[in-house]
Amino acid sequence: MKFLEAARVSVLLLVLLVGDHRGVQGKAARLERWVKAGLQYLKVHLCRRVALPESECRRLAHLHPSGIAVYTSESGSGKVLAILPDSQPALKASHSAGALAAERGLERERFTDVSAHDAVLVLDPSPGESFGHPVLIFYLDFNMAKKKCAHMEGIYLGEECMTLALKTRCQNQLKRRRSRSDRTMDRTQIRKSVVSRTSHTEHSSGLCEIHFLPRVVGVKDSNRTQRLRCVDHPEFARCPQPLPLTSPSMPISSCELNKNTRRCHQQPLATHLSCRLYQTCDHAVLLSGGWQEQITYQHHEQNLLLFYQMLRNNGFHKDHIKTFFAGNGQVAAKEAEGMYPATEKEVIRNHISYICRKQHCADTFVLYLNSPTRNDGTMLLWDRNNNGIADLKERYAVGELLADLAGCRASRVLLFVEQSYTGVLTKRLKGSLKHLNVVLFNGLPWVNTAQFWASLHPSHCLIDHLSKNALMPHVGDGISLLNVTLSGAPCNSTPPLSEAEMKKEYMGCQNLPTALWHQGSRKAHNNERN
Repeated sequence: MKFLEAARVSVLLLVLLVGDHRGVQGKAARLERWVKAGLQYLKVHLCRRVALPESECRRLAHLHPSGIAVYTSESGSGKVLAILPDSQPALKASHSAGALAAERGLERERFTDVSAHDAVLVLDPSPGESFGHPVLIFYLDFNMAKKKCAHMEGIYLGEECMTLALKTRCQNQLKRRRSRSDRTMDRTQIRKSVVSRTSHTEHSSGLCEIHFLPRVVGVKDSNRTQRLRCVDHPEFARCPQPLPLTSPSMPISSCELNKNTRRCHQQPLATHLSCRLYQTCDHAVLLSGGWQEQITYQHHEQNLLLFYQMLRNNGFHKDHIKTFFAGNGQVAAKEAEGMYPATEKEVIRNHISYICRKQHCADTFVLYLNSPTRNDGTMLLWDRNNNGIADLKERYAVGELLADLAGCRASRVLLFVEQSYTGVLTKRLKGSLKHLNVVLFNGLPWVNTAQFWASLHPSHCLIDHLSKNALMPHVGDGISLLNVTLSGAPCNSTPPLSEAEMKKEYMGCQNLPTALWHQGSRKAHNNERN
């Protein structure tokens, strides 16, 4: 009897193992079928539905699977929703009409598809690059008739319907397929409008495509657990490696209840102590929002550390460099001194505007921007409430940044931008009379901004360093803003300044004569009264 029972158990285990193996094989075959169909769509049909530059269409048409990162949701666990940063949140009745109008004004193009699907597939043709950049999102619906799938403009895969996700109500999507001559003419205009200093991600700035990984959640999952996972497969690109958590990340609401973590215990930023009486200093703000764990990579942290060290080498005092990075668990304790999570938009804005408003506070004011960015230039900070939607408190718009820098009283404001879609910021600065002392350093595709500036020596002239890559930034008030060192020392002085003179007269902080301080204060007071 015992022998028979043991035999039955062995047979049962064998059946389960075989079934499990077949299930795994079936899932792998299904995924390969989806990816193959998605690639075919990308190469043949995408540019007919989404307005992309000709060069981008050519690149996508010849893209090999090894150049694409593949993400998919866990299937077989119920219906899922795909939520994007520009998804339309559920509006509460308590919202005022004014708030709703402001919200609509800020959001020209919403991603409003809130329907449930059986699975989600994402193809990322630029794996490892900072977001935003165009990605393809496909919805999978099972047990659907071929006729219904065709009506939805989907790809029929034998009782599976695969449809491309696009932003709704956008002008590009409403256009019918254009004639070849129209497309050629439009692309010629696009090529003429592209300036050499814009980044490679600027070239794909159509309004219809989606620029971020979605948060894929179960319909009934109140915790909004991310179900989208990158697929490790030898035929696809290697999965980007997110920055490992050093401590459990938690929503701000939980952080306020649980005061046991170091980041929760961190002292609030004392902005009012940044400017000292009778003293002017070099100040800096480093901002890398991160948005969510899945798209916060190790190179984002490395960029911040590189740029921070460059500032320290150029005399910036550590107390005058404020770094805002990601959420509550992305930075190790040993590296977190002087670092704050990018979860408090008002704290960031108040610090920037305070440094700018105070007379004589800043000589050189440096901002390094390295956040996920929408195609309108809006920076995403951190998804503090974990809902996948970029609420007003979780995004920093170009207009808000410019308002914070308007009429800045620093001698020079240097914007080092290492993020996507900087065209809006560049354009707004060019036409502004309120930002004449602002210089925008905008990277090129083959130039890592943090690495490029890491070698800047205290005696190096900014314009000489720029000549290394033939990059000429936007300059509001003439070349004089660049004909200095980072700390404002003159270039090519005769005789040359000694290292001791540089440190005493330009680097870090300098004491101001009492008369000069009060003269500036009276002038500022009169300007405010007028």
